[in-house]
Amino acid sequence: MTWTRRASDVISGLLLNVATGMAALALVAMLLVSVALIPVAGIGLPLLDRLRMLVRSLARIQRAWVSVALDSDSPWRATGSDKRDLAWLAVHACTWPAPALVIWGLLVAFDYIFTRVSVVQPTRLTAFALSVSVAAIATVTLVALPLLRTGQARLSALLLRPATSPAARIRQLTKSRAEVVDAQAAELRRIERDLHDGAQAKLVAIRMNLGLARNIRDPAQVQMMIDEAREVAGEALTDLRDLVRGIHPPVLADRGLAGAVQAAALLCPVPVEVQIDLPGRLEAPVESAVYFAAAEALTNVAKHSGASRAWLRVSHVAGLLRVAVRDDGRGGADRAGGTGLRGIDRRLSAFDGRLILNSPAGGPTQLIMELPCALS
Repeated sequence: MTWTRRASDVISGLLLNVATGMAALALVAMLLVSVALIPVAGIGLPLLDRLRMLVRSLARIQRAWVSVALDSDSPWRATGSDKRDLAWLAVHACTWPAPALVIWGLLVAFDYIFTRVSVVQPTRLTAFALSVSVAAIATVTLVALPLLRTGQARLSALLLRPATSPAARIRQLTKSRAEVVDAQAAELRRIERDLHDGAQAKLVAIRMNLGLARNIRDPAQVQMMIDEAREVAGEALTDLRDLVRGIHPPVLADRGLAGAVQAAALLCPVPVEVQIDLPGRLEAPVESAVYFAAAEALTNVAKHSGASRAWLRVSHVAGLLRVAVRDDGRGGADRAGGTGLRGIDRRLSAFDGRLILNSPAGGPTQLIMELPCALS
């Protein structure tokens, strides 16, 4: 990511939090008023119901922003709870001015140096002191703004993150197991279909050609049929190689996940900027699942996003493999809209992984795949 895009993300994030903070403050005030009006013949109840819907909508906006700001969003697709949304609303209404005050203080410092400090007799020492002061304030500004953005995102994550109960975990694992079984059955059907329609049909044609050639006396015609059988045999061999490559690509076995992902990015029609930080190899089943998931994500970018550029980042931190695919396309991707995203989800669920999708209308789209795994 370029520094201009990074700066744009930081500034837009801080401005968004100012807007949501002001909205949170207004909602807190209206909630207090509606609660106070409940004893008056229940006047506040209809208003309270509408305000709860607004709180949920505002919390949903904050969740979407947190998913981008922290590059991780395992629980963010969950609806959340009223208690957590209200707790976040109250805290956010009180804390949102803090970044604005810090930025205001930095601007006041700049203003003080440039407009209020008057030098009676300019010297090299005073010029050096002013230069150091400006550089120090600029450095503090460059460091403080990303920290403020990250701090707000982490605070929101702490308040909005839904708790995972043992029962919910059991339901998740049960669903994951069922999806794995369905995915394996679908994969077997695909392999059977490819073998039946491809290599098997060509082998049958070869056998028929050779059987006919045995009963033909014309040497020229026999040679022609043998040549046809030879050509069909070559096509059958190509089909089998493609089928094997679809089960486990040779580049994955030879160069590992990093090399395979780079090769997939090079084949993508959309220019892809790749950043990989993998100090070791993964287990073969994990590598295969992640490779095909990343390849499917790049295929979706090329087919459906209308993007001019894409970014793919692979990293492994604290036992968690993370693959992030982002594009500057039109957005609007939906898990229910096609089989590609559902296929990625099924592949990851087999290894207790998760797929995180953030694709507002108008873009950009960010796809994050996370799997707990170890490096060899």
